Amino acid sequence: MSVKLGMRIPPKIGAEGIEKAAVWAKEAGLDVLDVPRLNPEVKEACAKAGIGIGSVDAAGVGRLLSRDERRRAEAAASIKEQMTAMSQQGGSVMFMCLVPEDPALPRKEGFAIWKESFPDVVRHAESCGVYIAIEGWPGPAPHYPTLGCTPEMWRAMFEAVPSKHFGLNYDPSHLVRLGIDYMRALDEFGERVNHCHGKDTSVMEEELYAVGVLPATFGEKYAFSEGSWRYTVPGRGDVDWGKVSAGLSRLGYDGAVSIELEDHDYWGSLEAERQGIIAAAEHLARHFR
Repeated sequence: MSVKLGMRIPPKIGAEGIEKAAVWAKEAGLDVLDVPRLNPEVKEACAKAGIGIGSVDAAGVGRLLSRDERRRAEAAASIKEQMTAMSQQGGSVMFMCLVPEDPALPRKEGFAIWKESFPDVVRHAESCGVYIAIEGWPGPAPHYPTLGCTPEMWRAMFEAVPSKHFGLNYDPSHLVRLGIDYMRALDEFGERVNHCHGKDTSVMEEELYAVGVLPATFGEKYAFSEGSWRYTVPGRGDVDWGKVSAGLSRLGYDGAVSIELEDHDYWGSLEAERQGIIAAAEHLARHFR
């Protein structure tokens, strides 16, 4: 299977500016960049470096799940404007994480709000040729309020909005930490995968014994962790990327697999981030090229 490899731009690499980030990513062997916004400057920098656009972040998503109807309407208008603008620059995948502005909002209540406010946003995505990819991060403790992070909720969401312009950012790292079978999820919902993240999770047996599935009481040993698990680059966690590659190939997936760097061992400096991206890309290339 041959798919495009890319990355979300980590903070230190991003601090050098989009032109340097794009040039470095191309030199590192990547094909696309996931960008926080897509405007003429970003498009030109990527085109000059010879690298494509993967996904484009949506801004202000939390307000779409506000209890305040006026704020929801404003957020919907803003996101539709963003869709129109990115499509005019050639972008086609909008990345979003459905975390409500009130992190204590129960998911069931959040779903009811989403069901009312989101179909209009998806209709606009259809008109622009934009495909929404929602992230499966469950959100911050203790409430874990994110919509769309479990098969239970995906079933309900895709029943409510059957359009393929609303779909998933498939990221097996979140499924591993939640104890969800990431390959079964890919088999069941693969037709709704609009984007894919290359990120892994290591479940640590000793820490799992110490704290179970609860967040650690006295603090985590690692960044990007809650105690018994930690996010890692692909190849250092529990995901079998050969199986993921085979699963995506069966589905005819032709999008990108973009590295999302969240690894304690590759963080905190420009050099560490670059090493992490390269390590991740080398592992993914074994399975996707």
